[in-house]
Amino acid sequence: MSRGTLGSRLRRTVGCRLRTGVRWKISAAIALVGALVAVALSLVVHNAARVSMLDSARDFQDTKLAYMQRGYENSAGRAVGFKIDDPDLPDGLRDKVVTGRRGTFVEEHAHGVPDIWAAVPLSDGRILSLHTPLPDRSTTVMKDLDQALVIGSISVVFGGCALGVLIGGQLSRRLRKAAAAAQDVAQGHTDVSVREAIGGVVRDETDDLARSVDAMADALKQRLEAERRVTADIAHELRTPVTGLLTAAELLPPGRPTELVRDRAQAMRTLVEDVLEVARLDSAAERAELQDIMLGEFVTRRIAVLNGDVKVTVVHESEVTTDPRRLERILGNLLANAAKHGKPPVEVSVEGRVVRVRDHGPGFPAGLLAEGPSRFRTGSSDRAGVGHGLGLTIAAGQARVLGARLTFRNVTPAGAGPDDPAEGAVAVLWLPEHAPTNTGSFPILQLPDM
Repeated sequence: MSRGTLGSRLRRTVGCRLRTGVRWKISAAIALVGALVAVALSLVVHNAARVSMLDSARDFQDTKLAYMQRGYENSAGRAVGFKIDDPDLPDGLRDKVVTGRRGTFVEEHAHGVPDIWAAVPLSDGRILSLHTPLPDRSTTVMKDLDQALVIGSISVVFGGCALGVLIGGQLSRRLRKAAAAAQDVAQGHTDVSVREAIGGVVRDETDDLARSVDAMADALKQRLEAERRVTADIAHELRTPVTGLLTAAELLPPGRPTELVRDRAQAMRTLVEDVLEVARLDSAAERAELQDIMLGEFVTRRIAVLNGDVKVTVVHESEVTTDPRRLERILGNLLANAAKHGKPPVEVSVEGRVVRVRDHGPGFPAGLLAEGPSRFRTGSSDRAGVGHGLGLTIAAGQARVLGARLTFRNVTPAGAGPDDPAEGAVAVLWLPEHAPTNTGSFPILQLPDM
């Protein structure tokens, strides 16, 4: 494995593992800052307390040395508790005393309890010194202080985490509500307001974001509505002259030119009708007329009428509640797309509520797989053929009316790379388990047989 491949995999793995929410990022940031502040303050307090305690011990040792010096001089050397010319006297303190000054010194040890030295030069040139370890009481006080600082630092960290979870949780909930509302708007629910969805008493930057998203959604909705109206108006205005043109073509004398005119006039009429249908689907005003049907039986019968060369396999029969006319429209467009842009054989399978339409052509273009079908876009040159890209757009729109989901994928051989050609295209229609009443559809009353 190359170094670049290993590095890219490592970055992808680490990137996936480090993904987290705003709540925990804020908590981690507050905890980190709290830990740094607590450690810094603990070090400052510890050092200040230790310096103060050592200064007090040195002052006490210096006072004690002065008392012993007087006792030594008054008793002609008979006082006890000190040493004369002690060989263990620290060099730093010895150098200071040699100059004729009295001084103190703190000698550190590996065991952690320092010795407090004090020394003074005598009139005869010798050095009088004494040393004692730091008192146990002072050592105990330092240990208690360090323990209190550690406990306080841990409390600050956990308190910061709790505060971060509280603040980040509120912000995360507002952002999630905003994302959910924006997703509803993207799915066509025009009555959803992001700013109302996030709610809350406190106003912060998320409200500015929500207002901006709502303004963008309103502007986009108005633009799309204007585009839909223009498209529908143009198609509606074209319907009458195209119908007249088709009628006039029927009056032409038989011949090859007449057949070409009739064929182009019919193609134009089909295009106008498709554009009108797309405009109606975009307006979200279409409603399904629901009926209970046996899906496998229905698909088999309708495909036999639409294209008798297509093989239908019913893996598992299922009863569904849907609009037969719209379902037939979806199947017809999928079969037409497979016949026009794919290669035979075209196969249809029904498994429960799932219908699959597969061809053995070059596969769907990458743009369609990534973004879904788009009007007047037929894909790359290897699958474009002829047409205006409205067939799959209409199929996807009719699926939305049915409350169904229409997905597209390519069939690739095992072990194939991303640049290897596909072995076919598969369109999968997932019908809902329950009737799509959320789309405004309504059931048709079934009359009893007479």
